[in-house]
Amino acid sequence: MGAYIVRRLMLIIPTLIAIMVINFVVIHVAPGGPVEQIIAQITGEGADITERVTRSGTGETLQQPVSDLSSSTSKYRGAQGLDPEFIKELEQRFGFDKPLHVRFFSMMKNYLLFDFGDSFFRDRSVVDLVLDKMPVSISLGIWTTLLTYLICIPLGIAKAMRDGSQFDVWTSVAIIIGTAIPSFLFAVFLLVIFAGGSYLDWFPLGGLISENWQELSWADRIKDYFWHITLPIVAMTIGGFAALTMLTKNSFLDQINQQYVLTARAKGLSERRVMYGHVFRNAMLIVIAGFPSAFVGILFTGSLLIEIIFSLDGLGLLGFEAAFNRDYPVMFATLYFFSLLGLLMNLLGDMMYTIIDPRIDFEARGV
Repeated sequence: MGAYIVRRLMLIIPTLIAIMVINFVVIHVAPGGPVEQIIAQITGEGADITERVTRSGTGETLQQPVSDLSSSTSKYRGAQGLDPEFIKELEQRFGFDKPLHVRFFSMMKNYLLFDFGDSFFRDRSVVDLVLDKMPVSISLGIWTTLLTYLICIPLGIAKAMRDGSQFDVWTSVAIIIGTAIPSFLFAVFLLVIFAGGSYLDWFPLGGLISENWQELSWADRIKDYFWHITLPIVAMTIGGFAALTMLTKNSFLDQINQQYVLTARAKGLSERRVMYGHVFRNAMLIVIAGFPSAFVGILFTGSLLIEIIFSLDGLGLLGFEAAFNRDYPVMFATLYFFSLLGLLMNLLGDMMYTIIDPRIDFEARGV
């Protein structure tokens, strides 16, 4: 197993570099970068306004009168009429005065040292921004993943043991209906019904904690936290029911029809002993091994609209705003970190196969 882990860790390096190269090129080729963002702000404010652009991490400003400038030819849309020297200052500030490949290798060198730089527009380091948003996303990711697994696995097992029964049919109908409803639409429904809309006022409209959270006792803090997180978690969980439940059911059905199950039943073992003593370990391989990647997916990709609806300032909203504003340090740093985390979680998923079933040996297969 050790040699397999080493090979996978070595494979992570070129995979991560390929991900960063592709995204770096695509993002820089696309129009509307940070320089264009500043130019759009300047030209949109009027002819007599002086634009001040604060440098990240410093108190310095770039000043540019928008009026009485000679026309100039620029590679940036909307830059006609702006002083070329001002455009050069903007390029230097954002590092665009260097060739594309030089910028990429410089960025990757810093990332290897976990130096992710400062945001272009927030005047804060990327690490600080991510750490500030992390509690919200971790809360959503952990509780959604745990709740989904705790509900879907027993439900999938029950459906497999009662395949074709009324219970199986009606639960399938309920699952399909729940899956057909988008999580963000269900979130709005929950707000209207339970958060002071037209009916009940049981839960708060948004936020992760109350304003007086620091003044509460530890027991009240825990209750306040779960009071705020209940509706977002329910909204996110409802969309993940179908896939995991049906995966669990089909995995168990596949194992139930195997020869070793018929042999165990022929020996007189109880149905419960057969299911949980023999079938469970084999059937749960694909389900449990996918837990790490499922958690990463829920943590970083599935909460944007939920964060907006429930006024939760998490990583999903941070990534959306960074992409919208072309805040390259935030975009590339989070892409690097989350891609690395996803690759490591995939490796952890493979390791869980061997933990759940020691008969699986990736080294013997030459993987």
